[in-house]
Amino acid sequence: MTNILCIGAGYVGGSTMPIIASHCPEHRIVIVDINEARIAAWQSDQLPIYEPGLDEVVRQTLGKNLFFSTEINRHIAEADIIFVSVNTPTKLFGQGAGRAADLQYWEKTARQILENSTSSKIVVEKSTLPVRTAEAMERILNSNSKGLHFDVLSNPEFLAEGTAVQDMQSPNRVLIGGRETESGQKAVKALIEIYAHWVPRERIITANLWSSELSKLVANAFLAQRISSINAISALCEKTEADVSEVVITDPYAMDNACDDLKELATRVTFEPDPYVAADHAHAIAILTEWSQYTELDYEKIYNSMVKPAFIFDGRNLLDHKDLYEMGFNVYPVGRPPLTHLVTYGLEQT
Repeated sequence: MTNILCIGAGYVGGSTMPIIASHCPEHRIVIVDINEARIAAWQSDQLPIYEPGLDEVVRQTLGKNLFFSTEINRHIAEADIIFVSVNTPTKLFGQGAGRAADLQYWEKTARQILENSTSSKIVVEKSTLPVRTAEAMERILNSNSKGLHFDVLSNPEFLAEGTAVQDMQSPNRVLIGGRETESGQKAVKALIEIYAHWVPRERIITANLWSSELSKLVANAFLAQRISSINAISALCEKTEADVSEVVITDPYAMDNACDDLKELATRVTFEPDPYVAADHAHAIAILTEWSQYTELDYEKIYNSMVKPAFIFDGRNLLDHKDLYEMGFNVYPVGRPPLTHLVTYGLEQT
């Protein structure tokens, strides 16, 4: 039996570890977090995140080989492999403020692992991190007087919100980066053996540490380019005298988390569970998630309730753009030409 620990019970850790537990019944998986309420929620009927199918996987494995705990130090000591999935927010001060990743939680975790370890371990980066963060991690972990050795691996996640369970159950690739040393490659092989329980070997890609870290950042950059198209909405709002500060938020499952994450914008953002109410008198709609409910809405009813000209940005290419255009919408898909009507305010017909 291998003792696998995940530090961080947020979206990434909570979405990936139950899948590993379900496919590796001979291994013991523990997820730890300092947030007691979050740990309690993972063991309740109301999980702290919503992903289709996740609750079923958690119920099947909870108490068997999947456990949640706040006893971080004890479980560090017991672990053979430690996945680290802690927050890496943007720095608020100092060099790189507003741009660079704040690694204070990551470094604190590395020192906590070192302090509580009595045996050599494999440490796996799961968070999104700057390239060569693993080197800094190694420097902390292997500068010890205990005679312990730590191998640091990079194993970035490529999950999409709404399909995370499916993405983990049948990934198009699993990327593992490690040192090109005998010890590093042995650690890589150990992680491969875990994923090989359900992932075909040809989909498990190995690389060096830095290539793996960079690959995650490149993937995020492509995603950011797609999402940044929302800036077009801002420009359209300016042209049509709409106010982009009065915000298009409704979600069938993530409202509680959104309210918490965006609480500093409470005076500018309205959280509305009913999509028809949310769209009433709106200038523009942005579809940013793939919930199937959004394909079933009455968009003609929505169009009739909106301020004209009405714009819709389909960030997931989820809808029938031709139908929307024929209803009267000015439609902006991702990676496809827009479908727009001739309108005033200086906008050109395309």
